[in-house]
Amino acid sequence: MRRPMRPVAPQKDGPLSNEDIASPDVQLIDAEGENRGIVNTRAALAEAQEQGLDLVLISPNAQPPVAKMLDLGRFKYAAQKKAAEARKKQKVIEVKEVQLRPNIDTHDYETKMKAVQRFLDDGDRVKVTMRFRGREMAHQELGMQLLIKVKDMMEPVAKVESQPRSEGRQMVMVLAPK
Repeated sequence: MRRPMRPVAPQKDGPLSNEDIASPDVQLIDAEGENRGIVNTRAALAEAQEQGLDLVLISPNAQPPVAKMLDLGRFKYAAQKKAAEARKKQKVIEVKEVQLRPNIDTHDYETKMKAVQRFLDDGDRVKVTMRFRGREMAHQELGMQLLIKVKDMMEPVAKVESQPRSEGRQMVMVLAPK
């Protein structure tokens, strides 16, 4: 006879707390931040519950582990707010792509360079791709000259992250803002 599937216990996120602490002794820090020294885990837990607080492992890899008496709900809330603030401040750098052909007209080239300039000003990296079709493959030096021209033109505002290199039917160069 087959046994029924047991539900998997939910994984706890965050630091170990209260009964989850397996160590027999902990280095105890009380609610005021005072170091109490090495204390039996059960005694520390009883004292924390007496004060209406939780016993939370701050440094589980220390010998003995460091535990602090604090309000776990408030601690998790503060950590969540700090993480949200860090996410809000971080800037996601995108890679924008500009595609060129070796026989591009001057006005089209200037328009593409304005786009490259705008992307770099926004703080994004720019991948400049030179596409070759058909007989253009016989004159790859024209594409290389055009990519070098782009590199020289963008030198005041960008640094070359990867030099122009050939990848099959295209040449690729990556520029990053200075």
